[in-house]
Amino acid sequence: METEAGTAPKIEIASLRKQFGAQVVLKDVSLRVEPGGVVALIGPSGSGKSTLLRCINLLVVPDAGTVRVGADRFAFGAGARLPGTRALARFRANTGMVFQHFNLFPHRTALANVMEGPLTVRRMRRPDAEALARALLAKVGLADKADQYPSRLSGGQKQRVAIARALAMEPEVMLFDEATSALDPELVGEVLAVMRALAADGMTMVIVTHEIAFAREVADRAVFLRDGVVVEEGAARALIDAPREPETRAFLSHFHRRDGAGAPR
Repeated sequence: METEAGTAPKIEIASLRKQFGAQVVLKDVSLRVEPGGVVALIGPSGSGKSTLLRCINLLVVPDAGTVRVGADRFAFGAGARLPGTRALARFRANTGMVFQHFNLFPHRTALANVMEGPLTVRRMRRPDAEALARALLAKVGLADKADQYPSRLSGGQKQRVAIARALAMEPEVMLFDEATSALDPELVGEVLAVMRALAADGMTMVIVTHEIAFAREVADRAVFLRDGVVVEEGAARALIDAPREPETRAFLSHFHRRDGAGAPR
Protein backbone atom coordinates (compact mmCIF):
# COMPACT_ATOMS: atom_id res chain seq x y z
CA MET A 1 0.00 0.00 0.00
CA GLU A 2 1.26 3.50 -0.79
CA THR A 3 1.33 6.48 1.50
CA GLU A 4 -0.71 9.63 0.95
CA ALA A 5 2.34 11.22 -0.66
CA GLY A 6 2.33 8.43 -3.25
CA THR A 7 5.49 6.69 -2.11
CA ALA A 8 5.53 3.20 -0.66
CA PRO A 9 6.93 2.69 2.84
CA LYS A 10 10.52 1.52 2.89
CA ILE A 11 9.70 -1.18 5.47
CA GLU A 12 6.30 -2.82 5.81
CA ILE A 13 5.60 -5.63 8.26
CA ALA A 14 2.13 -7.18 8.43
CA SER A 15 0.60 -9.65 10.90
CA LEU A 16 3.98 -10.98 11.96
CA ARG A 17 3.97 -13.92 14.35
CA LYS A 18 6.90 -15.75 15.91
CA GLN A 19 6.92 -18.54 18.46
CA PHE A 20 9.84 -20.25 20.19
CA GLY A 21 8.61 -23.52 21.64
CA ALA A 22 5.56 -22.75 23.74
CA GLN A 23 6.37 -19.03 23.97
CA VAL A 24 4.71 -16.72 21.46
CA VAL A 25 7.17 -13.83 21.15
CA LEU A 26 5.41 -11.79 18.44
CA LYS A 27 1.62 -11.73 18.15
CA ASP A 28 0.37 -10.34 14.82
CA VAL A 29 2.73 -7.35 14.84
CA SER A 30 2.53 -4.80 12.02
CA LEU A 31 4.92 -1.94 11.35
CA ARG A 32 5.49 0.69 8.65
CA VAL A 33 8.57 2.83 8.19
CA GLU A 34 8.52 5.58 5.59
CA PRO A 35 11.58 6.38 3.42
CA GLY A 36 14.00 8.37 5.55
CA GLY A 37 11.96 7.66 8.66
CA VAL A 38 13.36 6.72 12.05
CA VAL A 39 11.29 4.42 14.23
CA ALA A 40 12.24 3.64 17.83
CA LEU A 41 11.10 0.33 19.30
CA ILE A 42 10.78 0.68 23.06
CA GLY A 43 9.49 -1.58 25.79
CA PRO A 44 10.62 -3.83 28.63
CA SER A 45 13.12 -6.63 28.17
CA GLY A 46 11.49 -9.68 26.66
CA SER A 47 8.78 -7.71 24.88
CA GLY A 48 9.82 -8.92 21.42
CA LYS A 49 11.70 -5.84 20.19
CA SER A 50 14.91 -7.61 19.18
CA THR A 51 13.02 -10.51 17.68
CA LEU A 52 11.00 -8.10 15.54
CA LEU A 53 14.18 -6.38 14.40
CA ARG A 54 15.77 -9.71 13.49
CA CYS A 55 12.65 -10.73 11.59
CA ILE A 56 13.02 -7.62 9.43
CA ASN A 57 16.31 -8.89 8.00
CA LEU A 58 15.34 -12.57 8.36
CA LEU A 59 17.97 -13.51 10.92
CA VAL A 60 14.89 -14.89 12.63
CA VAL A 61 12.34 -16.49 10.32
CA PRO A 62 8.74 -15.54 11.17
CA ASP A 63 6.10 -18.24 11.52
CA ALA A 64 3.45 -16.13 9.77
CA GLY A 65 3.01 -12.71 8.21
CA THR A 66 4.84 -10.70 5.58
CA VAL A 67 8.09 -8.73 5.53
CA ARG A 68 8.90 -6.17 2.87
CA VAL A 69 12.03 -4.03 2.68
CA GLY A 70 12.25 -1.92 -0.45
CA ALA A 71 11.34 -4.12 -3.41
CA ASP A 72 11.92 -7.40 -1.55
CA ARG A 73 8.82 -9.01 -0.08
CA PHE A 74 8.57 -12.34 1.76
CA ALA A 75 5.46 -14.12 2.98
CA PHE A 76 5.55 -16.69 5.76
CA GLY A 77 3.20 -19.45 6.78
CA ALA A 78 2.56 -23.07 5.90
CA GLY A 79 4.97 -24.20 3.20
CA ALA A 80 6.82 -20.88 2.95
CA ARG A 81 10.55 -21.06 2.35
CA LEU A 82 13.41 -18.60 2.54
CA PRO A 83 15.08 -17.48 -0.68
CA GLY A 84 18.31 -19.09 -1.82
CA THR A 85 21.62 -18.36 -0.13
CA ARG A 86 22.71 -15.66 -2.57
CA ALA A 87 19.38 -13.86 -2.57
CA LEU A 88 19.24 -14.00 1.21
CA ALA A 89 22.79 -12.62 1.53
CA ARG A 90 21.91 -9.77 -0.84
CA PHE A 91 18.76 -8.99 1.13
CA ARG A 92 20.59 -8.97 4.45
CA ALA A 93 23.33 -6.77 3.01
CA ASN A 94 20.57 -4.34 2.03
CA THR A 95 19.30 -4.26 5.62
CA GLY A 96 22.39 -3.25 7.57
CA MET A 97 22.30 -4.36 11.19
CA VAL A 98 24.29 -3.23 14.21
CA PHE A 99 24.17 -5.44 17.30
CA GLN A 100 24.78 -4.92 21.02
CA HIS A 101 28.15 -6.61 20.65
CA PHE A 102 30.38 -5.49 17.85
CA ASN A 103 31.27 -8.84 16.25
CA LEU A 104 34.40 -7.43 14.63
CA PHE A 105 37.07 -9.73 13.28
CA PRO A 106 39.73 -9.47 16.04
CA HIS A 107 42.62 -10.35 13.73
CA ARG A 108 41.79 -7.60 11.22
CA THR A 109 42.28 -3.86 11.45
CA ALA A 110 39.38 -1.43 11.55
CA LEU A 111 39.97 -0.74 7.85
CA ALA A 112 40.00 -4.44 6.95
CA ASN A 113 36.81 -5.04 8.94
CA VAL A 114 34.99 -2.34 6.96
CA MET A 115 36.46 -3.53 3.64
CA GLU A 116 35.39 -7.15 4.13
CA GLY A 117 31.79 -6.83 2.89
CA PRO A 118 32.57 -4.74 -0.19
CA LEU A 119 35.33 -7.16 -1.17
CA THR A 120 33.60 -10.50 -0.56
CA VAL A 121 29.92 -9.71 -1.11
CA ARG A 122 29.87 -6.70 -3.41
CA ARG A 123 32.98 -7.87 -5.32
CA MET A 124 34.48 -4.39 -5.37
CA ARG A 125 38.02 -3.78 -6.56
CA ARG A 126 40.38 -3.54 -3.61
CA PRO A 127 41.35 0.12 -4.23
CA ASP A 128 37.66 1.06 -4.44
CA ALA A 129 36.81 -0.94 -1.31
CA GLU A 130 39.65 0.71 0.60
CA ALA A 131 38.61 4.20 -0.51
CA LEU A 132 35.02 3.50 0.58
CA ALA A 133 36.15 2.07 3.92
CA ARG A 134 38.40 5.03 4.67
CA ALA A 135 35.61 7.46 3.80
CA LEU A 136 33.20 5.65 6.12
CA LEU A 137 35.69 5.51 8.96
CA ALA A 138 36.10 9.25 8.54
CA LYS A 139 32.31 9.62 8.57
CA VAL A 140 32.13 7.95 11.99
CA GLY A 141 35.11 9.92 13.30
CA LEU A 142 37.71 7.17 13.13
CA ALA A 143 39.93 8.11 10.20
CA ASP A 144 42.95 7.97 12.51
CA LYS A 145 42.08 4.46 13.75
CA ALA A 146 42.07 2.70 10.36
CA ASP A 147 45.15 0.62 11.14
CA GLN A 148 44.20 -0.26 14.71
CA TYR A 149 43.04 -3.73 15.70
CA PRO A 150 39.83 -4.07 17.75
CA SER A 151 41.80 -4.90 20.90
CA ARG A 152 43.24 -1.37 20.78
CA LEU A 153 39.85 0.33 20.41
CA SER A 154 37.37 1.41 23.06
CA GLY A 155 33.87 -0.03 23.09
CA GLY A 156 32.47 3.12 21.50
CA GLN A 157 35.10 3.01 18.78
CA LYS A 158 34.39 -0.65 18.08
CA GLN A 159 30.69 0.11 17.72
CA ARG A 160 31.43 2.95 15.33
CA VAL A 161 33.55 0.58 13.23
CA ALA A 162 30.60 -1.82 13.24
CA ILE A 163 28.33 0.97 11.97
CA ALA A 164 30.84 1.84 9.24
CA ARG A 165 31.02 -1.85 8.29
CA ALA A 166 27.24 -2.02 7.89
CA LEU A 167 27.19 1.21 5.88
CA ALA A 168 29.86 -0.18 3.54
CA MET A 169 27.20 -2.43 2.03
CA GLU A 170 25.22 0.70 1.09
CA PRO A 171 22.02 -0.64 2.65
CA GLU A 172 18.57 0.82 2.07
CA VAL A 173 17.82 0.63 5.79
CA MET A 174 19.77 0.38 9.02
CA LEU A 175 18.66 -1.65 12.03
CA PHE A 176 20.14 -1.01 15.48
CA ASP A 177 19.64 -3.60 18.22
CA GLU A 178 20.50 -1.91 21.55
CA ALA A 179 23.65 -0.55 19.93
CA THR A 180 24.73 1.27 23.11
CA SER A 181 23.68 -1.18 25.83
CA ALA A 182 27.09 -2.89 26.06
CA LEU A 183 28.97 0.40 26.35
CA ASP A 184 30.21 2.24 29.41
CA PRO A 185 28.04 5.33 30.01
CA GLU A 186 30.76 7.77 28.96
CA LEU A 187 31.01 6.08 25.53
CA VAL A 188 27.31 6.04 24.70
CA GLY A 189 27.24 9.61 23.43
CA GLU A 190 29.77 9.07 20.64
CA VAL A 191 27.72 6.23 19.14
CA LEU A 192 24.45 8.12 19.48
CA ALA A 193 26.08 11.06 17.69
CA VAL A 194 26.79 8.85 14.67
CA MET A 195 23.23 7.52 14.69
CA ARG A 196 21.93 11.08 14.98
CA ALA A 197 24.00 12.10 11.93
CA LEU A 198 22.66 9.15 9.92
CA ALA A 199 19.11 10.22 10.74
CA ALA A 200 19.92 13.76 9.62
CA ASP A 201 21.28 12.35 6.35
CA GLY A 202 17.92 10.68 5.67
CA MET A 203 18.84 7.06 6.40
CA THR A 204 15.78 4.89 7.07
CA MET A 205 16.32 3.36 10.52
CA VAL A 206 14.64 1.12 13.07
CA ILE A 207 16.21 1.42 16.51
CA VAL A 208 15.69 -0.83 19.51
CA THR A 209 16.77 1.30 22.44
CA HIS A 210 16.37 2.10 26.10
CA GLU A 211 17.84 5.57 25.48
CA ILE A 212 14.45 7.25 25.79
CA ALA A 213 15.73 10.85 25.53
CA PHE A 214 17.57 9.90 22.32
CA ALA A 215 14.46 8.21 20.92
CA ARG A 216 12.41 11.31 21.66
CA GLU A 217 14.94 13.57 19.96
CA VAL A 218 15.82 11.56 16.86
CA ALA A 219 12.91 9.24 16.03
CA ASP A 220 9.93 10.32 13.97
CA ARG A 221 7.79 7.60 15.46
CA ALA A 222 7.94 5.35 18.50
CA VAL A 223 6.40 1.93 18.98
CA PHE A 224 5.86 0.51 22.47
CA LEU A 225 5.81 -3.29 22.64
CA ARG A 226 4.90 -5.45 25.59
CA ASP A 227 4.54 -9.24 25.60
CA GLY A 228 4.85 -9.42 21.82
CA VAL A 229 2.06 -6.93 21.13
CA VAL A 230 2.17 -3.35 19.87
CA VAL A 231 0.48 -1.54 22.75
CA GLU A 232 0.87 1.99 21.41
CA GLU A 233 2.53 3.80 18.53
CA GLY A 234 2.68 7.35 17.30
CA ALA A 235 4.85 10.41 16.91
CA ALA A 236 7.87 9.85 19.14
CA ARG A 237 7.66 13.03 21.20
CA ALA A 238 3.91 12.72 21.69
CA LEU A 239 4.12 9.09 22.75
CA ILE A 240 7.01 9.67 25.13
CA ASP A 241 5.72 12.92 26.62
CA ALA A 242 2.04 11.98 26.82
CA PRO A 243 1.48 8.23 26.42
CA ARG A 244 -2.16 7.20 26.13
CA GLU A 245 -1.99 3.63 27.40
CA PRO A 246 -1.45 2.70 31.07
CA GLU A 247 1.22 0.12 30.15
CA THR A 248 3.21 2.75 28.26
CA ARG A 249 2.92 5.24 31.09
CA ALA A 250 4.08 2.63 33.61
CA PHE A 251 7.12 1.75 31.50
CA LEU A 252 8.15 5.35 30.86
CA SER A 253 7.71 6.29 34.51
CA HIS A 254 10.99 4.48 35.19
CA PHE A 255 12.88 7.04 33.12
CA HIS A 256 13.62 10.54 34.34
CA ARG A 257 13.90 13.65 32.25
CA ARG A 258 17.46 14.60 31.34
CA ASP A 259 18.23 18.02 29.95
CA GLY A 260 14.56 18.66 29.40
CA ALA A 261 13.91 15.49 27.36
CA GLY A 262 12.91 11.97 28.11
CA ALA A 263 9.99 10.19 29.62
CA PRO A 264 7.15 11.88 31.46
CA ARG A 265 7.75 12.97 35.03
